[in-house]
Amino acid sequence: MELVCPAGTPASLRAAVDAGAHSIYCGFADDTNARNFPGLNFSREELASGIAYAKSKGAKVLVAINTFPTAGNEDLWHRAVADAEKAGAHAVILADLGLIAHAAERHPGLRRHLSVQAAAANPDIINFYAETFDVKRVVLPRVLSVQEIAAINREIDVETEVFVFGGLCVMAEGRCSLSSFITGRSPNMNGVCSPASHVTYAEEDQELAAKLGGYTIHRAAKGTPAPYPTLCKGCFKVGSRTGYVFEDPASLDASELLPALSTAGVTALKIEGRQRSRAYVAQVVRNFRAAVEALEQGRPVPAGMLAQLTEGQSATAGAYNKIWR
Repeated sequence: MELVCPAGTPASLRAAVDAGAHSIYCGFADDTNARNFPGLNFSREELASGIAYAKSKGAKVLVAINTFPTAGNEDLWHRAVADAEKAGAHAVILADLGLIAHAAERHPGLRRHLSVQAAAANPDIINFYAETFDVKRVVLPRVLSVQEIAAINREIDVETEVFVFGGLCVMAEGRCSLSSFITGRSPNMNGVCSPASHVTYAEEDQELAAKLGGYTIHRAAKGTPAPYPTLCKGCFKVGSRTGYVFEDPASLDASELLPALSTAGVTALKIEGRQRSRAYVAQVVRNFRAAVEALEQGRPVPAGMLAQLTEGQSATAGAYNKIWR
C-alpha cells in the first residue's frame, strides 16, 4: 500500500521523502488549503523545488487544493490548480464540485484525487465523480468501518485512500460547523479549525480555562495540562454527566488494522500532520514504512510503535471500530 505523508514546510517534505514516504501531500500558503496556518505551507517556488527533490528520490507530490472557493474569488483556486500542474505535481486533491469540473476541463492531463473534504462515503457518489470527472482516487471520510470500506471497494473502480494516524476529526468531513460558528473562520472555507488567534487561557476559580472565541471549551485543575480548545473534543456538562461529548482528545492510530485495510482493498494509507515538526513527520513515516514493508513480507506489523507521538499519549481507532458516543 502507498504511504501518503504530510508536509507543512519544505523541510518536512524533505524529511518525509528521506524517511521513506511514497507520496507527499502539501498545499499553498493561502485559502485554497485546508491547513492554512501561519508559518506553514508552500510558495510556488518552494513547491517546484520540493517536487523536484521528491522526484529525484522516487517519490510523488500531491497538492491539496481542498477548500471551497468563495463566490467571486474563484480565480485564486483556478490559479492554484494551474500552478500545481506547472510545478510538476503528480495530482491535485480537490473537494469543490465546480473546481473539480474546472480542473477536468482545463487541465485534463492532471491527475485528480477527491479530498476527504468532499465527504464521499458511498459507491454511488464515488462512481459519479469517477465517471463524470475521471477522478482516480478518493480519500474516504473517517466515519467508515473496515467492513464498510471493503463493501465500497467492491462496487467502485477507483483507488481508495484512508487515514491511519494523526489528528482525528470527528465531524462529518468537510461539513464542520462548530469552529465556524464560534470563530467566524471556517475549516472548509478558510482552512482554519480552532484558529490560534481565537484561543485564550484564563485562571478562574483555581482552574485554567481554555477558551475558543470567548467560549470555555475545557477546564483543567491547577497544575495539570490544559488541552488545546477544539470544540469537537471539548469537555462539557450534558445533563448529569461531565465529559467528552464526541471523542476524547486522542490521536487516531490504525496501525494494527493495516492487514485488514489491505484485505479490504485500500490503495493508500494517509498520515495526518501538516502542522507537525519535521522530526515528528520523519519518525512517523519511518515507522509506518517499516510496518508496510512488514505486511508485504508477511511479517507481523509492530504494535504500539508510535504511542509516544499520540495526543496525550493516548490513541483510538475512532470510527473504524464505531465506538463514538
